[in-house]
Amino acid sequence: MSTATASAPSSSDSKKTLRNAVIRFAGNSQDGIQSIGGFLARLAGRTAQEVMTYMTIPATISGGPSIFQVHLGSGEVLTAGDEADVLVAFYQHSYDGHFNALRQGGICLYDSAEVKEIKHEKGVFHIGIPFTAATVEAIGGSAKDRGKNMFVLGLIVSVFNLDKEKLVGIISRQFGKKDESVLRNALLAFDAGYAYQIGDIEKFALAPGEADSGHRISTDGNQMLSLGLLAAGVRYGAAYPITPWSSIMETLRSELPKYGGIFVQAEDELAAVSMAIGEAFAGHLSMTGSSGPGLSLKMEALGYASMAELPLIVVNVQRGGPSTGLPTSVEQSDLMQAIYGSHGDTPRFVLAPKDVEDCFYIALEAGRIARKYSSPVIILSDQALSSRIEAFEEPDLDKHWVEPTLDQTPRDADWKPYPLDKTTQHAPPGTKMAGGKYPHISGLEHDEWGHPSGNAKMHQQMTNKRRQKLLDAAAEFPAPEVHGDATGDALIIAWGSAWGPAKEACDRLRSEGHKVSAANIRHLHPLPNKLDGVLAGFKNVVCVEMNDFGAYGHGQLAMLLRAKYADPKIKSVCKTDGLAFRVREIVTGVEKHLAAGQA
Repeated sequence: MSTATASAPSSSDSKKTLRNAVIRFAGNSQDGIQSIGGFLARLAGRTAQEVMTYMTIPATISGGPSIFQVHLGSGEVLTAGDEADVLVAFYQHSYDGHFNALRQGGICLYDSAEVKEIKHEKGVFHIGIPFTAATVEAIGGSAKDRGKNMFVLGLIVSVFNLDKEKLVGIISRQFGKKDESVLRNALLAFDAGYAYQIGDIEKFALAPGEADSGHRISTDGNQMLSLGLLAAGVRYGAAYPITPWSSIMETLRSELPKYGGIFVQAEDELAAVSMAIGEAFAGHLSMTGSSGPGLSLKMEALGYASMAELPLIVVNVQRGGPSTGLPTSVEQSDLMQAIYGSHGDTPRFVLAPKDVEDCFYIALEAGRIARKYSSPVIILSDQALSSRIEAFEEPDLDKHWVEPTLDQTPRDADWKPYPLDKTTQHAPPGTKMAGGKYPHISGLEHDEWGHPSGNAKMHQQMTNKRRQKLLDAAAEFPAPEVHGDATGDALIIAWGSAWGPAKEACDRLRSEGHKVSAANIRHLHPLPNKLDGVLAGFKNVVCVEMNDFGAYGHGQLAMLLRAKYADPKIKSVCKTDGLAFRVREIVTGVEKHLAAGQA
């Protein structure tokens, strides 16, 4: 919001038009700042605006300091914003903790009853407003703690000249099913904030949205993963709750019965994955999910699914580790676990969505692969994707919907469940075998009929067969698209939620004259065969990922790429502070590698 200045003109001046605005709400988790941030994000989806959100919440049940940041834009929005244009501080600790997140010359709206000590740096324009007192005046003292967030929402809508009518509709739908007094008080507080005379502050208006016309939606990654799993034909699943996975489980528990399916909350992670394996054995595309700690507990059973060659989708919404680590923070440290976590050679597929919209399509891809190769597929989402809200075109369900059918067509006399010369296609129990010989399934090594076998030659052949699935898929997967030129000094490689900041960092570096491009990898294991042709055009390849350099000086994806291509030009930019990448962190990291290459 570069038009805002420390000496902002009065509100009587004409509104200035902005293409982007980053607003950070800072308070406590009980203040409802996530709710009002969500309202703004959903409004963006209904006004052809682009949006990306970011939030932090305390890991303790008792709550504590929390933020919700909203980046609104008329054009493409790739990150939640490195700096805030506007800080809304509910308390002194909110102000003290997030003042440095404000850009030079930004605006700070603060609760004048709570914030007493003001900083006079960065040319910030401060405006004290009695959030709580004004809310009490509007709706009464009994609702003061439940209404000040809506009062603040009204302020923001007024300052940025947002579509009040559409937002009131969103609020009404949100609270419409509650007691009538809840909606009435929410709108009273909202209207009071909207009408509040702020004084000497410039009013702004976001430029008209440039998104394609059509039916747009605003939602988070967990919701889109849930919808994608439904569209992919998943009708059965089981899991155990854990942050930040749980909302997927809750959605599937409510939605699957509407499609003739069922989702079971199991007593623990091992029971959950075992139930999901049983559903896959019964002939269905099933799923389970968790976060990193839960995936660890599922590993032995996932080895069974690989040995039995059953179609199973496993969602891992990654968070900070190790152990229980940082339950509400982001990290991408589970890649090696996803690929190699189980004992023995247990081939399985690993995919990662690049943004909230892609969460839907990655679920479709996981379903396709699981069915085609009769194999477990792990989806690596992460905490940032799970909770952030983006706006995009609603998927065409008529085009993508998979209606599952239980394939119990009779098998020919020469049919085998584990043929050495082709891909396994599981036959559910009850399928008629023309030859009268029925398959056996277990976690033991087996022959082509599934009967236990300790034969050395058979074990090698079966190992080769299971590996071949990955090799066949690697030849099938498309090469990642390159953002920028096909050749240059550096290619930024990203996966998961790191893609948005990496893409924007690429654009910034290019604007500064650097010959830099960027690419996102969705198929993490196996890597696409055509990837080598992409990497060949660049002097440096810089992997951007939220995990540690480790003992060998490289992030997890970078280690895989270096192992595959034995190329020292593959380097890393890593971080493990529990926060999403800022664009400037990636720019600085890439510039260091470019400078080192020129030394």
